[in-house]
Amino acid sequence: MTAENHRLEEARQRKTDWKLWGPYLSERQWGTIREDYSPNGDAWNYFPHDHARSRTYRWGEDGLGGICDRKQYLCFAMALWNGKDPYLKERLFGLPNQDGNHGEDVKEYYYYLDATPTNSYLKFLYKYPQNEFPYEHLVKENRRRNKQVPEYELIETGTFKDDRYFDIIVEYAKADVEDILIRITAYNRGPESSVLHLLPTIWFRNTWSWGIDDRKPSLKAIMNTERNARIEAVHSQLGKRWLVSEGTPALLFTENETNFKRLFGTENRTPQVKDGINDFIVHNKQDAINQNLEGTKAAVHYKMQIEPGDAITLRLRLTDHEPTSQDFDEAFDSTFEQRRNEADEFYSEISSKNIPDELRSVQRQAFAGMLWTKQFYYFDVRTWLEGDSSSAPPPPERRKVRNREWAMHLYNEDIISMPDKWEFPWYAAWDLAFHCIPLALVDSDFAKKQLLLFLREWYMHPNGQLPAYEWNFDDVNPPVHAWACWRVYKIEKRIRGKADRQFLEKVFHKLLLNFTWWVNRKDPDGRNLFQGGFLGMDNIGVFDRSHNIPTGGHLEQSDSTSWMAMYCLNMLAIALELAKENPAYEDVASKFFEHFIHIAHAVHDLGGEGIELWDEEDGFYYDVLNFPGGDHVRLKVRSMVGLIPLFATEILEPENIDSLPGFKKRMEWFINNHPDAPEHIEYVKNSEGKTRCLLAIANRKRLQRILRIMFNENEFLSPFGIRSLSRYHTDHPYVFHVNGEEQRVDYEPGESTTELFGGNSNWRGPIWFPVNFLLIESLQKYHHFFGDEFKVECPTGSGNMTTLWEASTDLSCRLIRLFQRDKKGYRPIYGNVEKFQADPYWKKLILFYEHFNGDNGTGLGANHQTGWTGLVAKLIDQSGEKIQ
Repeated sequence: MTAENHRLEEARQRKTDWKLWGPYLSERQWGTIREDYSPNGDAWNYFPHDHARSRTYRWGEDGLGGICDRKQYLCFAMALWNGKDPYLKERLFGLPNQDGNHGEDVKEYYYYLDATPTNSYLKFLYKYPQNEFPYEHLVKENRRRNKQVPEYELIETGTFKDDRYFDIIVEYAKADVEDILIRITAYNRGPESSVLHLLPTIWFRNTWSWGIDDRKPSLKAIMNTERNARIEAVHSQLGKRWLVSEGTPALLFTENETNFKRLFGTENRTPQVKDGINDFIVHNKQDAINQNLEGTKAAVHYKMQIEPGDAITLRLRLTDHEPTSQDFDEAFDSTFEQRRNEADEFYSEISSKNIPDELRSVQRQAFAGMLWTKQFYYFDVRTWLEGDSSSAPPPPERRKVRNREWAMHLYNEDIISMPDKWEFPWYAAWDLAFHCIPLALVDSDFAKKQLLLFLREWYMHPNGQLPAYEWNFDDVNPPVHAWACWRVYKIEKRIRGKADRQFLEKVFHKLLLNFTWWVNRKDPDGRNLFQGGFLGMDNIGVFDRSHNIPTGGHLEQSDSTSWMAMYCLNMLAIALELAKENPAYEDVASKFFEHFIHIAHAVHDLGGEGIELWDEEDGFYYDVLNFPGGDHVRLKVRSMVGLIPLFATEILEPENIDSLPGFKKRMEWFINNHPDAPEHIEYVKNSEGKTRCLLAIANRKRLQRILRIMFNENEFLSPFGIRSLSRYHTDHPYVFHVNGEEQRVDYEPGESTTELFGGNSNWRGPIWFPVNFLLIESLQKYHHFFGDEFKVECPTGSGNMTTLWEASTDLSCRLIRLFQRDKKGYRPIYGNVEKFQADPYWKKLILFYEHFNGDNGTGLGANHQTGWTGLVAKLIDQSGEKIQ
């Protein structure tokens, strides 16, 4: 057991709370729904970036490369000033949705370099320009551009010309649970000597201004010495803490209170306010800080002149131990080295020994991103809707905007894995399910707790619905929670050699509620064909599937129905596993077996009416549009919607079925008495002559036809994975006329050119990791059943016949190659950005984008979505050895 594994075990057994402190600060609290009290739900304009430095947050805090405790009472992060910016760099800058030509987008360069699951070692890099940051220029140029051209990025502004920037590296190492060593190193990469103001900042989240708890914490300077400066923090819940800083820096204090005078023209409640340190440093306002050296926000001010090529390192300590003169002795640096070595040891045990070093680095950064994007998420919907007793009541119109149906129960106050702490600083239900797969490789306990959390009474609606995301908890995400629970259970069993059946049983009972909600709400006619709306794939359809269809009527959705078939099979697998020790689960296993057969049959013959989602001529699945008068038409868009039926695949092994006589008897009766059942069950004999069963929407014949299209390079198969929309639609756009208007779907491999869902994501061509990952799993399952005799041509027309396992490996390698340097030394994700590709201080740094160009692999969308793109860590784990 490595030292990090030992800490994980202590945390698991609750002997030592190693996870109490971590990188739980958001990277954007402004512009979120939680902070929006507007009458019309305009979150971006109600709390813009310009307010963030001056206005107190109600529901959380943000910062740059920062940490906080589990309840975010006390926060630490760095602030910077180059002497030229109009205000301190305390948080990351980016464009709100209305200013970006492709939606919201962070306009900074920062990287998660390393992290361990217990946060015993953390490393973060921020690239800070030495010239004035081009805030206004970025806004104006992006506003000017339309959706037909790419986003305008910071690298294009010339800000990094001649390498005039600082590399700021922040490291944390835990000497003990609450004794956190901090090292901040600033490198001058430019050609000239440059001034840098570095202000490590400590502050309390404002919990005292809302009429709930008026106990106010305090920060104050205490007994500075020639060797260090000390700030004492006192909080009613935390007790005492100290921030100790090496040397004799100036200590600056203010209050985490809103600057009403600047923002609203009214009097401030306190003499010092949130932006007081900013005003003191940038504008030399002496009265902006507290002269008594006390407050609720404080900074340690170091002003440094750094020569070209040189670096300066600061050492600090955030601790619950009384400060001493030995706080920065030799043990300080040796602890850093020890924790870094322990991180190396931990990851060397996880990575296969045969993985190339380059991919090992990609995997390590993917894990770092997964662990850095944990965030304290606080949201009490009832209090948010009603407002605080200390403030004027919110406008009543806002109750009609969003989330009022969740007011009676939804109370979130937890550390949650976020998709991206700037672009998506709020959880998304189906994103989180995918996050838990790579997380399970490094911390299965955290992965399980995340999955359990969303099934608890203060998350799940009493009717069984899971909350989607804060912009609209009522939206529907694909039902992948059961799949994630089953996968995490099996991953942990493989790694630890022990199955957590209690976890599996807990989630199963709550998932029954969610499954029932789906059946009751999304199959209103009881015909086993499901609706569901956009289901996470924003603009993939002919229409905006989250709203009423402009023709009237409704859609029978291939993806929604297939997701539910997959849900049935996931629940069947879990029930069969639980039935091994408790026969009571055999009955419910029978229920899911039979429900799957009913769904699979409905896909191919809805209610005996001859309506089917399968198109025999094309060999593909499509949505079916039902008109109000009873007519129907297939919407022949070749998209991921038609590949999702492959996800509904499960194998029943004879040794498992024979051990469950009740289930076996009922299954045999059902098959014998339902003539449509055999169409959806494949049979083969194993080496012992016993019968194996495959349950699948797409049987062997249909599978062959679908794969012919999927592996066609002129359709779905890209050099870097499976596209979300076929290239066939480049020359053959799908056009549908309704109410005199043309609805059109074109192949768009890059950024979206539509306004659907804000236009900041695109499912009409790009490559997305979550669905590619499920396709890989499905191919592996099909191979496990059919064996090496079943072969496909991959790519179609190449003459290269492969097994399904080989095809799944090839697909995994294509996805991994997005991050791998080619013969020229360039990574596909960075396209033609020369600095990212060739500069020695940039080229080893990895960004994990939300999705990728369907033709050339360039990264698109959110650029820190290590969340589900972090699945590449799992692919490297299982296929990295195959990369040449």
